[in-house]
Amino acid sequence: MGPAEARIMLQKSRHVADVPVGDIAVIRNLECEGPRGPIPLRLYDAREQRAAGPVMVFFHGGGFVLGDIETHEPFCAEIARALDMPVVSVVYPLAPAHPWPAGVEDAIPAARWVAESPAALGRTATGLLLCGDSAGGNFAIISSLALRDEPAAVPVLAQWAIYPAADPARGYPSFEDFGEGYLLTREGMRWFDDCYRPDRHDWRYSPLVKSQEGMPPTLVLTAGLDPIRDQGRAYAAATIQAGVPTMFIEARGNIHGFINLRKAIPSSNEDIARCIAALKLLMEGVAS
Repeated sequence: MGPAEARIMLQKSRHVADVPVGDIAVIRNLECEGPRGPIPLRLYDAREQRAAGPVMVFFHGGGFVLGDIETHEPFCAEIARALDMPVVSVVYPLAPAHPWPAGVEDAIPAARWVAESPAALGRTATGLLLCGDSAGGNFAIISSLALRDEPAAVPVLAQWAIYPAADPARGYPSFEDFGEGYLLTREGMRWFDDCYRPDRHDWRYSPLVKSQEGMPPTLVLTAGLDPIRDQGRAYAAATIQAGVPTMFIEARGNIHGFINLRKAIPSSNEDIARCIAALKLLMEGVAS
């Protein structure tokens, strides 16, 4: 199928495979200025009013072609509740209409905007936690690198990369080991790549091109039956080797995309809960 049909299928699958959004005090649409015009955002917060504190910036997955704020809304609401932290979900332009680097060129200024605590946000950010899944994990890492090299108004306190496309320019064994039969397939990934049309040697596609020294404390989550599992493992190894405080969790027996499959795969809730506990410890270390 083409991109438009695939997007509709993913959007509809949310109501079959994922859990409801649940109760949350604030869901508010926002926008900030980007290089191609306004960037849509959505704020989630478990509290109507909040003192100054960290804010999560979230980038959704979908192979740079699929996904949107709606497909990842249940997860963002859950994280806002579980961490007791505002979450700002970012809309970025999708391939093939907007190939590389359009999406990541919107992701970075969106994070900078949140760091500035604009009046429209209604929250005062003391620091950022950058997070994303799959392609969004790629954007989270790249945005952390960009804000490491050219700091924003407040620091990036931590990053959470969820089964990230962290080193897509290289081949790894998991690509062959789990390339069929585990939802995300080799052919699917090749299709995403054909749509995205990246420069495979540029750090804004393959962030391991750059040194990870000086990156914020990092949590990496992988899925044990994921074709890109080994990219996440390699990224965790790179941050450890660079001296970055790093926590690594692998959801054994789970598949790529499981944060959107919590109804279909109930054990995903336990995998996410383990990450929440780890992230709290990571953030406590930052605060101390």
